[in-house]
Amino acid sequence: MTDPRPRTVLVIGGGASGNAVTVLLRRAGITVDLIEARPDWSVLGSGITLQGNALRVLRELGVWDEVQKTGYTFDSVGLAAPDGTVFHVQQGIRTGGEDLPATAGMQRAQLQEILCEAVRASGASVRLGTTANELTQDGTGVTVRFSDGTEGRYDLVIAADGVNSATRAMIGIGDKPEPTGMAIWRVATHRPKGVERTDLSYGGPCYIAGYCPTSQDTIYAYLVEANRDRTTIDPASYAEEMRRLAAGYGGVWPEIAASIADPAKVNYTWFTRLLVEGSWHRGRVVLIGDAAHSCPPTVAQGAAMSLEDASVLAEMLSDQQDWSSLDTLLTGFYERRIDRVRTVVEASVQLGQWQMDGNRNADMAGLMSRTMSIIKETP
Repeated sequence: MTDPRPRTVLVIGGGASGNAVTVLLRRAGITVDLIEARPDWSVLGSGITLQGNALRVLRELGVWDEVQKTGYTFDSVGLAAPDGTVFHVQQGIRTGGEDLPATAGMQRAQLQEILCEAVRASGASVRLGTTANELTQDGTGVTVRFSDGTEGRYDLVIAADGVNSATRAMIGIGDKPEPTGMAIWRVATHRPKGVERTDLSYGGPCYIAGYCPTSQDTIYAYLVEANRDRTTIDPASYAEEMRRLAAGYGGVWPEIAASIADPAKVNYTWFTRLLVEGSWHRGRVVLIGDAAHSCPPTVAQGAAMSLEDASVLAEMLSDQQDWSSLDTLLTGFYERRIDRVRTVVEASVQLGQWQMDGNRNADMAGLMSRTMSIIKETP
């Protein structure tokens, strides 16, 4: 029997997965309120690498044309020696289908702006600078107490509030992100002439040195090393420290290093791993995106997995007219996603572990190929 009541959803978190699921649910005629803790709806970070399966979801959202116009697309990855000599160029796998490029690079802030505008256009209610302080569930819905003292009643709450999700802990899921042993320095800067794809160097002063074009004029560059106690690194020295590490690399790296001047524009963060097993929901509250799983960017699939979560969950909710058995639906969502997500998380962590172990016999190319073949399948 079809439930005649209007269906209502609260989305907690206005990042990529929260914004995406909001747009798709609104398209299905579902009432959505989105709350975001940040008062300005901004994101941190310099750049983002989006592979084809992420681009497929962005096309589903109706923002692909704008992403393509704003970002930078390419179809190959170069492998280079620390001195900058490119010794192999690998054709990228088009994981989103042959009608989409293998990869697009973007500035994170621009992708967020595009997604936020899509949310506004969807007709969803958006409240910034707002958090959910209390969730009370019963058999028919969830009552939410907000940080501004107001309350709301919803059929479903979708927690897309990131790797340090407060909602995850609130509903009794104790999993927390765990450091993998690596850390990354990132900076956004101008695009040196001739940079038309990602080039990666394994070895030298760092485990990985790489860069990704993010527009006609910009790139983001990154250096991956063993993690260090952050309290021993003065944030005022971030630019100097990244320049010091970059000095061990040739090619366009001297030009990149010379442009690293403002320590406030350098981002330093540890790699972490998270995978919630068993289920991603408790009652009528479900986790998606980084709140349920996150991994190092060694396979460049973190954002893609989050966007896929949004697409799959929205599809299942839109197709199911009767929400009286949400537990079964949300269990099915987890079962549909977990094997694919686990493959990405485990591969991402394994690639980093092999590098930290100095394992020269590791089948990195084989693992990447197997992982990409699975990702190419429709989720």
